[in-house]
Amino acid sequence: MPIDEIKQRLENEGLHEVLELIEDAERGDLEELELVKSLGLLRDEELNKQVLSILENEGVTIIYVSEEDE
Repeated sequence: MPIDEIKQRLENEGLHEVLELIEDAERGDLEELELVKSLGLLRDEELNKQVLSILENEGVTIIYVSEEDE
């Protein structure tokens, strides 16, 4: 799915914080993102993969932490 469609879907679903993460990454304002791998960023697994891919392509390092670390 093209990035514009992903952004539109995030907007339509009210996922403004995730959209903001992408925009921060595009501006170079986001270098790292810590996530609990078992939880991910979004409930929708496919959309989650696509968003994480966009972030990584923008140079964001995804750091997976265990649930005990949080």
